[in-house]
Amino acid sequence: MRSLLRLYRFLRPYRVRAAVALMLLLVMVTADLVIPHLTQRVIDQGIVPKNLYVIITTALYMVGAAILSASVALINNYLSVSVAMGFAADLRSALMRKVQSFSFANLDTLQTGKLIVRSTSDVNMVQVVVMLSLRILTRAPIWAVGAIVLLIFTSPRLALIMAVAVPLIVVLVWFFARKARTMFLLMQQRLDRLNIVLQENLAGMRVVKAFVRTAHEMARFGEANEELMNRTIQASQLMAVFIPFMLLILNLAIVSAVWIGGRMATAGQMTVGEVVAAINYLSFALFPILMLAGMLGPLAAADASARRILEVLDAEPEVGKPRQAATFAHPKGRIVFENVSFSYRGNSTEPVLSDVSFSAEPGETVAILGATGSGKSTLIHLIPRFYDVTSGRITFDGIDVRDLDIHLLRSAIGVALQEAVLFSGTVRDNIRYGHPAATDEEVMAAARAAQADEFIAELPKGYDTVIGQRGVTLSGGQRQRIAIARALLVKPKVLILDDSTSALDIETEVRLQEALDRLIADSKNATTRFIVAQRISTVLLADRILLLDQGRINAVGTHRQLLASNTMYRDIYRSQLGEPPDGEAGDHG
Repeated sequence: MRSLLRLYRFLRPYRVRAAVALMLLLVMVTADLVIPHLTQRVIDQGIVPKNLYVIITTALYMVGAAILSASVALINNYLSVSVAMGFAADLRSALMRKVQSFSFANLDTLQTGKLIVRSTSDVNMVQVVVMLSLRILTRAPIWAVGAIVLLIFTSPRLALIMAVAVPLIVVLVWFFARKARTMFLLMQQRLDRLNIVLQENLAGMRVVKAFVRTAHEMARFGEANEELMNRTIQASQLMAVFIPFMLLILNLAIVSAVWIGGRMATAGQMTVGEVVAAINYLSFALFPILMLAGMLGPLAAADASARRILEVLDAEPEVGKPRQAATFAHPKGRIVFENVSFSYRGNSTEPVLSDVSFSAEPGETVAILGATGSGKSTLIHLIPRFYDVTSGRITFDGIDVRDLDIHLLRSAIGVALQEAVLFSGTVRDNIRYGHPAATDEEVMAAARAAQADEFIAELPKGYDTVIGQRGVTLSGGQRQRIAIARALLVKPKVLILDDSTSALDIETEVRLQEALDRLIADSKNATTRFIVAQRISTVLLADRILLLDQGRINAVGTHRQLLASNTMYRDIYRSQLGEPPDGEAGDHG
């Protein structure tokens, strides 16, 4: 239960309400425990001697105790729900803040489906236990202890029944608790798997239909669904066996109390009222224990969920903040790679980049070309510290990017990633996502530079048109242009275009490059550009082309230089554009 207890720190803002709820429990338990004593009084002093006044007055006390217990229970329930809901909201917010601090490396490990389950199902599991802690889980032990004390005062001999029943219950709880915790952890893991399959299926629905893979996806979902069902059934079967055993112990204890108490009453060693009160106290002592045992399932599930939540909260971002962050007042955009190597998850045996060195001066356009898997995207992801280098260093205006304030670093960089991710909302909101205070004129200027203004004007409400989730109502090229406009709007000193023009036609791409050249020509807004491309036509006019081959720089130069001197570059050119014009191919030997 240590995992669950560690999350109780999120109760601190609600400790006053929680304390009041717990104090109300004491009042409620006191009111409940006085009723068996009043029952004894009714029998021994009212019914047996036929004293109507005692019967009526005692009955009124019993009604008052019941009303007090019910009233206090209502207030306790309100406070418990309020505390539990606030706790869950704060826990979800903490998870969200933690996820926002993660680097790409963390997100590679904690997949989206897993994070969704932890923020929803797992938090709900813990929330239920928090609410029950302020009600049943706290009330039951107090109730049981109070009942045992009163049982001892009423009949020490009948109290010995507890000495037999309680050890049996403890052994059963210990045995089933060990089994239940493992089962509920496995159940939540199967729920993870189901959510991952479901998310992939929904996100890729168009691909599924295009390739007629509905049957395959249904089978994959069915397998994950059946695994979750089987684990849930196993956990339910465990509890289905556990509860009857507990009820059997409770009923045997009550039967024993009736038998022993009846013999004692017949022998004149106890009054009938004392026997009835003792049986009630025995029930009051054992029934809360039974209630706690019934909570074994939710407790085990919540503890398993707490472990999974703490897995996220305890995870350290792979990209850490520097102890004393350096800053720059007027960034220029000079980027230098110095003997940079990189491996995912520190796997030095399979480096993605090896000994990469080059520089990009302010205002230059550096294109990165290479085969699929050569490390192009990984290289540019290192500049804004989506990942940290394994060895070597990258400097921004002479400062190691690991020493820079990460927010300052990224605010100086505009990024249009390989997948143009848009959010539900208007076109205008998506463009100014990175600069919410931008004016309408600035938004439209960025859209014009990204060659997006024409198609935006044709949308039903122009810039106020609401686009669907992830921009599904737009074409791939339209999404890319909005993503580029979003990157341009922040007026970055370094602009990274990660194959973000792949869905554009050649004419639109040429106009986009010309517009970017005009922006860079303005010395006040000189922007260093990194362009990752698959199409060689995209990089022809770059100031420098980096040709990557299996994570290493094969060659560096302009288009004409590489075409004249590099066989690999010429092969790429021929495969896409045919034979180079006479005079450009240089010496092939």
